Amino acid sequence: MNTTTATQNVDESEIAKFERMASRWWDLNGEFKPLHDINPLRANYIDERAKVAEKNVLDVGCGGGILCEALYQRGANVTGIDMGAAPLEVAKLHGLESGAKVEYLQTTAEAFAQESPETFDTLTCLEMLEHVPDPGSAIKACTRLLKPGGDIFFSTINRNPKAYGFAILGAEYLLKLLPKGTHEYSKFIRPSELCAWARDAGLVVEDICGITYNPLTKKYRLNPNDVDVNYLLHARKVK
Repeated sequence: MNTTTATQNVDESEIAKFERMASRWWDLNGEFKPLHDINPLRANYIDERAKVAEKNVLDVGCGGGILCEALYQRGANVTGIDMGAAPLEVAKLHGLESGAKVEYLQTTAEAFAQESPETFDTLTCLEMLEHVPDPGSAIKACTRLLKPGGDIFFSTINRNPKAYGFAILGAEYLLKLLPKGTHEYSKFIRPSELCAWARDAGLVVEDICGITYNPLTKKYRLNPNDVDVNYLLHARKVK
């Protein structure tokens, strides 16, 4: 069941999908290998543009805590929120093993924004917008959680034939980088749509950068000139 209210923006089938894989979240060669591979690129991009050390950082849709721990290692005070109970338990257990002191909460961005508005210096919401019924609602909630002048980062997948070929046919069926059914093409988000939602929420877009994959070298890299498939967006809350 899909639910969208003032505090809920949840697709239960999407949550269940990641609950089933939760125990393998930190398996470097499992279903989440692509996330582990791109995590250093994403964390460096965020840290270079927002300098997270000693900042209060919130990761929305944190899953098993891969990005949370990377930002904690860079000196941030990190909170992670997600609606999946199993991924959060995995994140907490891994934090005990790694020593990463991250606070994890089971809640939506909408509900948390009502409780803790303008609390965080930096907010990240990566690979989540294409899994919720109302991305615009999530973006507005994320903006409410951010302090004026704070930095916010989104990542998602573009919607075009190339993205369908690479992110679904290529990644899920040919190369088997991801389990079949991980993504739905109709939920992919064009940069123009993401920018419009960001501006509507009161954000100023600072940068958009693509993440590309070379199937021959099996390497990912940041590419500001290619946002055809995966991309990051950095914005700032001006007031």
